[in-house]
Amino acid sequence: KASASLCVLQHYRIHGIRPRHRAPVPDQKPRFYDLAVFGSKAVRLVRLHVSLQDGSGLHLETLGPLMELKDWVLDACWLSEDKHSILCVAVAHNSALLLDVNTGTVLVQRSCLEGCLLYSALLLVHELWDDAVLVGGTVFNQLVLWKPGGGQEGDSECKAPVERRLLGHSGVIFSISYLQEKGWLASASDDRSVRVWGVGALGGPGGKCGDLNPTCLRVLYGHQARVFSVCLSPGKVFSAGEDGACLVWDWTGGGKVIQTLKGHRAGGVRALAVSKGTGDEERWVATGGADGGVRLWRLKENEERKMEEVGSERLTDLKFPGDSIPKVVCGAEEDGNEGWSQSKFVVCTDQGTVYQYSNGQWEILWQGTPDFQSYCVMETVSIKAKDSAAKFNLCAVGNLSGSIHVFPICHPQSAILLTAGLGKIHSLIWQEGGGGMCLLASGAEGLVYRWCIEIKSNEICSLTFNVNPLPPFLLPPCTKRWLLAAVFLHSRSQEALWVCGDRRGSLLLFQEMGKLVQQKLDGVQVDVGNKNESDGDGRSSIMEERENKEVQTLKLQPLCSLFGVHGKQGVTSVYEHQGLLYSTGRDGCVRIFRVLRVQRACKGMEWLERAREARFVIAGFHAVHFMIWDPVRQERLLAVPCGGGHRSWILWPSDKGVWPGYGALVFIKHRAVLASQPTGGGPGSTGRTGGWGLREGVHGRGIGCVCRLGRIEGSRNGINTIRNKTESERGEMEREGGHWEVVVTGGEDTSLTILALHPDSGNMEVLSVITDHISSVRTVTAVTHPEGEGVNRSQSLNALVVSAGGRAQMQCYRLSIGWDKQRPVPSCQVIQVASHRLDKQWERRRNRHKTVKMDPETRQVQGCDDGGIGTKLSKGQIDLLWETFYHQRCVLSVATCNLEDGKGNRYKLLFTAATDGKIAVWDLTDVCSSTDASTPPIPCLNIPAHQSGINSLAVWAEKLVHQEGGCLVTVASGGDDGQLKVSVIKAHFSEDGKTGDSRDFSHICESTISSTMAIQAADQLHLHLHASFHIPGAHAAPL
Repeated sequence: KASASLCVLQHYRIHGIRPRHRAPVPDQKPRFYDLAVFGSKAVRLVRLHVSLQDGSGLHLETLGPLMELKDWVLDACWLSEDKHSILCVAVAHNSALLLDVNTGTVLVQRSCLEGCLLYSALLLVHELWDDAVLVGGTVFNQLVLWKPGGGQEGDSECKAPVERRLLGHSGVIFSISYLQEKGWLASASDDRSVRVWGVGALGGPGGKCGDLNPTCLRVLYGHQARVFSVCLSPGKVFSAGEDGACLVWDWTGGGKVIQTLKGHRAGGVRALAVSKGTGDEERWVATGGADGGVRLWRLKENEERKMEEVGSERLTDLKFPGDSIPKVVCGAEEDGNEGWSQSKFVVCTDQGTVYQYSNGQWEILWQGTPDFQSYCVMETVSIKAKDSAAKFNLCAVGNLSGSIHVFPICHPQSAILLTAGLGKIHSLIWQEGGGGMCLLASGAEGLVYRWCIEIKSNEICSLTFNVNPLPPFLLPPCTKRWLLAAVFLHSRSQEALWVCGDRRGSLLLFQEMGKLVQQKLDGVQVDVGNKNESDGDGRSSIMEERENKEVQTLKLQPLCSLFGVHGKQGVTSVYEHQGLLYSTGRDGCVRIFRVLRVQRACKGMEWLERAREARFVIAGFHAVHFMIWDPVRQERLLAVPCGGGHRSWILWPSDKGVWPGYGALVFIKHRAVLASQPTGGGPGSTGRTGGWGLREGVHGRGIGCVCRLGRIEGSRNGINTIRNKTESERGEMEREGGHWEVVVTGGEDTSLTILALHPDSGNMEVLSVITDHISSVRTVTAVTHPEGEGVNRSQSLNALVVSAGGRAQMQCYRLSIGWDKQRPVPSCQVIQVASHRLDKQWERRRNRHKTVKMDPETRQVQGCDDGGIGTKLSKGQIDLLWETFYHQRCVLSVATCNLEDGKGNRYKLLFTAATDGKIAVWDLTDVCSSTDASTPPIPCLNIPAHQSGINSLAVWAEKLVHQEGGCLVTVASGGDDGQLKVSVIKAHFSEDGKTGDSRDFSHICESTISSTMAIQAADQLHLHLHASFHIPGAHAAPL
C-alpha cells in the first residue's frame, strides 16, 4: 500500500478534509487532487499527486499560505464552478466565511441572528455563494438552518435569520449528514441516538430551505455511548460512536442494525467515510479511531449479518434426533481444507450413544453397553496410518467403571476395549507423543493411564491397531485430582517430558521413561477388520495379557509442579511453541513459561479455553458469549452468544494451535446441538472481521510516555523468503527492508505497546501489547544492548524495560527482538521479570474502608546501564532501597546521568523536578552501592528553573578538554509555563586536583543544605551552575 505524509497545519489538529471535485476527462485518470484541510482555527490547501504507475507513489504538496482564523472551523465546502479556489467555511459562533485559499484572504463574512455556539455544522453549496445553506447543531441541542448568502455584498453587519429549527435531541449534536436524493437529514448526538429528519430539498439553485414543517422520521438507538459521526446513503445509515463501533442501519428494514464494524481499541471511532454506491455494488467504509488507527471495510448491500457478532441472531439448530440428551460434542474432520458444508461432528449422549452429523444428516455410529448409559466422556483425534498417507478419525469413550472404547469413526463396529482401573474416567486426552499418538485417561485415585496407539491399513480394507501401554502418571493429592490438558515436550536429553494441567489449576512436569518410549514395548497387533480374531466386544486375549504386565504397576511421579498457578478452577489448555510453554486457565490468564509471564485477556473475559500460536489469539467465555480475542490488536475476532461456560463445544476448523482467520462454533445448549454461521466464509476467504488495518492503532486513550529501545537492521535470512514471493510482494518486502526503529509506549488504557517503525516507508508494526498494569502507565524506561557479535549484533536487540504508573505499580520485562521468519518485519518475545506495588499490602488490610488512603502514583522512572535509581532488581523482585520526601510536592520528572573521571571511577547523578518549578541534583554514587537505606541522600544542588511544574527533563554530559578537566552536564527542562530552559552544570572530580567554586555552590544551593553535605560532596564531586538559557513562551501549551 502506498502512503504519504506531510505536516500541514503545524500545531493545529486536523478535523476535516474536503476534496475539490473537478469535471472528469474521458479515458484519463486525474493526476492530482486538491484538498482543503482544516482543523481548530486553521485552513490550508494541499495537493495530492497520484502517480502509481511509475513507482513514485503518492506525494503531498502545500499550496498557498496557512490561513489562521479567529474562530474554530467546523466545516468547509468548495464553490463548484469557481476557477479561483474559493472556499466556504463554517465557524463555531454560527458564522460563515468566504475564503480565497490561494491568497489566504477573507472575502465575505456572514453571521446568523442566533449567535450561539455550534458543536457541528454542515455547509450545502451548489455553485454560488448566494445559494449556500448552513445547518448547525447548537449548544442548546437544536438544529438551525439559515442562508449565509443573504444580505448585501460587503455588509458584514447584516445577519441572516433562522429559516428552520429542528427540536428533539436531548444532547449536543456532534455530526450532521444530508442525502439530497431523499431529502433526508441525519444528526448524531451526545444522547446516544441518531435522528433522521425529512427536510426536503436543501441548497441548490436559489438556496432552498426545504419543507416548512420538517419532521423526525426515525430515532435510532443502538450505540452504548455518545455518537460522534453519521453518514447517509440510499437505504442505509452509518454511524460511529464512543463505544468503538460503527453501526450499519437498514432504513427499509425498520431501522435495525444489520452490521456492526468493530476493530478499534477503546476510545471510540471519531471519523467515518462511506463510498458512493447504488444497487448491489460493494461499498467501502473507512473508520478512524481515537487510538490513531485507520481501518477499511468492504460491505455488500445484500449482506445482512453482523461482522462483530456473527451468528448472534442466526444460530442454526442442527435438529439432534432421539429422546436422549447430548452431552459431549467433538470434531471428526479428516481433511483440514474441508468447507463448512462438508464438516462432520460426533455427539455422545447420556445413554452412551455416539451420533455423527454429516451433510445435514444424523446417524448412529456406536451404541454403548448399559454401563455407558449413566455417564460417559468422549474425545476424538485424527491420526495418520502407519506406512500410509491415509488418515482416520479415532473416537474414545470412557465410563464410570474404568472402561474405554476406542473405535475408528469410519468402522464404528470395530472397537477395542481398554481398562483404566476400576473407577470413574474423569477425562480423556489425545496427544502426540514421542512414539506416536497417545491416549491419556484420568482415572480414580489420581492415576493417569496412558497408551501409545498406532493404526495400520492393509489391502483388504481392514485396520490393525498397535496398542502399547505406558507407565501411568500419579497426580499429587488434592481434592480435584484429574487432568484437563497435557503436552509432550522434546527435551535436549534423551528423556522426554510431559507438562500436564489438572483441575486444581496446577501445572505438573513428568519425565518419560526412555527405554519404554524407544522400544515401544513391542506393541501388540489387533486386527479389527476381522471380527473372528477377537471376542464379541472387540477385545483380544493378547491385549488382556499385556495389561497384566509390570508396566502398569510403574507409576511416574512429577518432577516438579506449580501448584495452583491458574487458581482453583483448573487449567484448560497447554501448548508448546518455539521453546515456550503457553497455558490457559479459568482464572482468565495466559501464562507463558520459560520465565513466568502473565498475559491478561480483555476485561471481563475470565474463563479462557485456548491460546493459539505465539502471535496468539485467545478463545474463551466472556459473560454469555464465546469469544476469540486478539490481545495484540485488542479486538474481538468472533463472538457467539452460547450462554456462557460449562458446556461442551468445538471450534471449526479444528486445526489445533492455529487460528485461520475464520471459524464457527458448535455447542450444546438446552438439550440441542447449535452451530453459528462461519466468519469469513471458510478457506480461501480473507476472514477479516476487523477490516483491513491501513494504519495500526496504538492506544485507545492518551499516550503518557515513550521510550526508544534502538534500531534493528534487516536480516539476510529474508533473502530466501523474498525469492519465493510474487513480484508485487517482493517489491513490498524490499521496501520494508532496511532498519526499523523500536519504541515502547505507555498509555492511559493501562497497556504497554511495543512498536516497530520503518523510517523510509512510514509503516508501523505492533509487535506486542502488555496489559499487566491495573492503572494508567505514567512512565517507561529501558536498558538495551544488541545481541550477537559482528554483523549480527544489529539484527537483534535485547532490552530490560521497566514501566510504572498509577497505584504505585512497577513492572519489569525482558524483551527479545529479532526477525519474523515469514515477513521482513521484527518480532518480539516478552518475558516478565518482576513486579512491585507500594500499596499491595493495602488490599489485605482489614477494615480498610474505614481508613483514608492516599493513592500513590509512580510518574517517572529512570534507569541506567548499571542498575536502577531508588529501587533494586534482584532475583525476580523489585526492592525499595530508599525513599525521600525532600520536595514535599508532586515529583513530575526524573532523569539520570553517569560521569566518569580520568581513573575510570563512575559517578551517578539523579535529577528530580517537581511542581514547585525547581530541579534538585542528587549524588547517588555511594547510596546505590550501599545496603543501608536508613539515611536517604540529600540533594547537592538546587536549580530554580520554572515558575510552575516541570513536566520533562533531558540530561546529557560532555567531557571538557584535558587542560580544564571535569565535564559539563546539560539539563534541558520544559514546564507548564511553556518555557524551555537549558542549564549547564560544571562538574569537577577530586582526583583532578581542582576544587569547585565554593561561592558559586553556596549561591545556588538553598540554605536548607547542611554544611556536612557540602563537605561530603566536596570530597567526591564538585558541582556548580555554569550557565543557563531560557526561551519564554517557547510553546503555546505546557511542554
